[in-house]
Amino acid sequence: MEKSLKSLFKTEQGKSEVLSLYDQKLEELNIDYEYIQVETSFGKTNIIATGDASNPPIIIIHGSNGCAPIALETYPNLSKHFRVYAVDVIAQPNKSAETRPSMKDEAYGKWMNEVIDQLNITDVTLAGFSFGGLVILKTLENDESKIKEVFLSAPAYIVNGNPIKALFKIFIPMRRYMRSGKPKFVEAFLRELFTDRDEFAIKYLSKVFQHFKMDFTPVPVISKATARLIKTPITLVAAKHDVMFPGEKMIKRTTQIFPSLKESVLLKNSKHVQSSKDNRFIENLILEA
Repeated sequence: MEKSLKSLFKTEQGKSEVLSLYDQKLEELNIDYEYIQVETSFGKTNIIATGDASNPPIIIIHGSNGCAPIALETYPNLSKHFRVYAVDVIAQPNKSAETRPSMKDEAYGKWMNEVIDQLNITDVTLAGFSFGGLVILKTLENDESKIKEVFLSAPAYIVNGNPIKALFKIFIPMRRYMRSGKPKFVEAFLRELFTDRDEFAIKYLSKVFQHFKMDFTPVPVISKATARLIKTPITLVAAKHDVMFPGEKMIKRTTQIFPSLKESVLLKNSKHVQSSKDNRFIENLILEA
């Protein structure tokens, strides 16, 4: 399936404004990197690789409405010990194909396993935040044979928060911004989700909300039967004040359904998007594994 004919960006101008912020973030990181493009049955996938090629491989996967440079900024020290592959998730506002898979089947997992095959790597560590967590769990469902272990931070696909709360705190401010273009609505949305204020996120998401057709499909949750089949070691980091995927509820269900759970941690002061201090903590969990 080649790149879908209908772009998920509303205009070419909008796309270039979003991608210009992408390039700006990547430049600000001031790192040695290379772009790798691989072909999958869902279209082209863009990857930013950094770190010594002889190091063990880790794939880092950004959240919804994100991009690879944000993932690289979140975990800047992994490249000292790993060959880091930061993947632009397909159907998100970045440089990969705009083919949108279904969240209801294993499509995202099939896509990620095709990426792993194209990179010709095995014994891979996967680390993902939010929607990236859903991608990782779908990958394990689809074929976990090349995965060594996984780290999930505030992942989608295990539990969902109160839909009424999410509607008022997140989706209504987002819609109001999309209609009015008033920055105060983006600020309101981000205050609910971000532990720390993030100036880049404000700029990037303001452009994404204006110029990108987002997926408002309800996020499914993994079944107990499916979770029980997973053998790959899982480390889960959940956030106590996460409106989207509440931390205590998530740890409780994860403990009940995943036999391969290695460790679970509740960040007591965190909203959905962790602070830089908590990101260092998560990074250390990965480095010390």
